[in-house]
Amino acid sequence: MIPADVNDAPPMVYTDSIDVPVLLRDGPDSRPFKQWRTAAARPWPSNAAFPENDGWYLPTTTWREILKAATEVGRDVTPNLLQVPQLAHSELVARVAPLYAYIGIHHFVPRKPKKPLPGSTGRRLTVNAVYEYATEQSARHALGYRLGMTMAEWACRSLMGLGQTRHIEDGGPDPTLEALFQNPSLKLPDLWGRHDAENAYWLIEAKGGNVRVGRLRDGWKQLEGGSTILGAYDHRRVLVGASVQPGGDLFLTVDHDHHPGLPPLHHTGGNPGAPSTPEDHLGEDDDALMGAARAQMLTFLALRSAPASRLRTVALSSDRTTRRRRRDGLTTPLEDDEATLAARAVARVAGIHADDPSRRAWARAIGLDDFLTCRIPGTELQLGMSSRLFAACAQLHREDQAIAARTPGMRAEDRILIEEDADEDAELERRRVQGRIFREQQWDARTRIAPVVRAAYDRGDTEPWNLLLPSGQEPPLDLTEHPGLLEAATPETYLALRREDLPQVGR
Repeated sequence: MIPADVNDAPPMVYTDSIDVPVLLRDGPDSRPFKQWRTAAARPWPSNAAFPENDGWYLPTTTWREILKAATEVGRDVTPNLLQVPQLAHSELVARVAPLYAYIGIHHFVPRKPKKPLPGSTGRRLTVNAVYEYATEQSARHALGYRLGMTMAEWACRSLMGLGQTRHIEDGGPDPTLEALFQNPSLKLPDLWGRHDAENAYWLIEAKGGNVRVGRLRDGWKQLEGGSTILGAYDHRRVLVGASVQPGGDLFLTVDHDHHPGLPPLHHTGGNPGAPSTPEDHLGEDDDALMGAARAQMLTFLALRSAPASRLRTVALSSDRTTRRRRRDGLTTPLEDDEATLAARAVARVAGIHADDPSRRAWARAIGLDDFLTCRIPGTELQLGMSSRLFAACAQLHREDQAIAARTPGMRAEDRILIEEDADEDAELERRRVQGRIFREQQWDARTRIAPVVRAAYDRGDTEPWNLLLPSGQEPPLDLTEHPGLLEAATPETYLALRREDLPQVGR
């Protein structure tokens, strides 16, 4: 028998692979100065769950996986984009651009040569020269926020098997406690999520930048505030510090503890003891479908509002099991998806034309599905999703629009142009009230909405794109070989970037 802490997976050779040192501890402590370079680290456990032992680990991931986390973590801004869906592109830029602006990948050279861990790449994340020499303090703080949120999402979901996260300001796990979770006077953590394998909630606080013990202790107090509200339920507190400074590599500290209590209110269909994602259970679980559609609403709005000339479809294997959660993350690099590569090769030989009206039937016959994609202006990313998830998002978007129409002040025509200086605190409170009313209506309507979202999801599997898109046009199928394109996918989503767009530093 191979011990559980031995990583027997073959070394990854993806061109964007990186190692991220991670230190697990039972509470905030002083900065582990230089230990990220010298400490003996072990491979990340192969079961994508919370490790049994504290100490240093060295998981390996891809830049694609980190960007996936960046695009999905944070406040749900989509209710505010109902009238201006094209601004979803801007929000995606805001989530990704700071990472590209100041973070780079470089080769790690240990001071004392030692045998590398199996699967490690010898490449790590660091800050670049622009950050080191030319960045204002306020810009560093902005990067710290985005880096902290992104790496907390990556650590909790990709490494430790947490389900979809939600921002605490969008409401907590128990709707009866909504007013407390949205109370601005309380110091609360950033995120919460549900861990199916542990059958417990997680409260998560993210810190990023040059993270020292004072900021970690402040974060722990925020987690304690969340525990005060959620104390009746079984939950884990997780404080993720994404620390990086000039001349050093990015490393994470994960401070944690566990509080037994009542089980979660809902279950997303996963098997206790086995890591999964909502996308693994869309076919049989309405809560999972609603959660996945909600999580991908920003990408949906970006796709739906893009000009028809920028839309393409890409061919992926219709066998979703080849792209389920992996030991090392949520996404499957497509150079590792043999089913997709083989089916694409068959399609090229068959000579399927990009604009052939019958191309979808041909593609389905050889085991391919077509995912809608679009390059996001201002980023290096292409994002996409399947037709059935797109259809589910479209239905959920229509339901949200109906709810917004019933929420005072959320419609564009209800907003009053204020010519004099507004009271910022009063305006913030007004928007919080609107958001709370909107979320309450979403919660009250969930049992009515779920069946129609399910029906849309089922229809979308066979409905052509020209009926799903507002332009009424069928986007061309891209079967061109792109040697420099790094693609990744989950069962229902797609992400790609060009190899030459990988962030680099000149060290």
